Amino acid sequence: MSPATHLWLILLKTHASLKAHAEAQVESFDLGFSDFAVLEVLLHKDSLPVNKIGWMVRLSSGSITAAVDRLQSRSLVERFSHPTDRRTRMVRLTAAGRELAARAFEQHVRAIEHASAGLTAGEQDQAAALLKKLGRYAAELEPLTPGPANPVVASKK
Repeated sequence: MSPATHLWLILLKTHASLKAHAEAQVESFDLGFSDFAVLEVLLHKDSLPVNKIGWMVRLSSGSITAAVDRLQSRSLVERFSHPTDRRTRMVRLTAAGRELAARAFEQHVRAIEHASAGLTAGEQDQAAALLKKLGRYAAELEPLTPGPANPVVASKK
């Protein structure tokens, strides 16, 4: 197995382990992870257009609408028209939503810190720096696809 493939598998397993801690904590507040992500963005960014929230939490148009609908049905968020562009629908936390988001986020931070305690703070900083470097590099690459334009990939079937 190549070092790159080994790294990929380690990243997948590590992500799954950390995600399990994060999801369990979020579920303890009777929230799905996408709903928590919406609350967290609004807690830290205040009022935002629905489509911008979707982009920030990586949800499709339909999924962000469903998430906001769920949160609105629980009186955690409210929609309103943009003050200067009535075509734009904005979302903000209600008082109950702000209180829940603050408590959930505080617990979320604790859960992530607990799950990450296998590394020292310095090791966490090193890992973060290396993963950022790798992520930036990969983001700039053209994807490799098998075919005549890329015979090296095509021959590795």
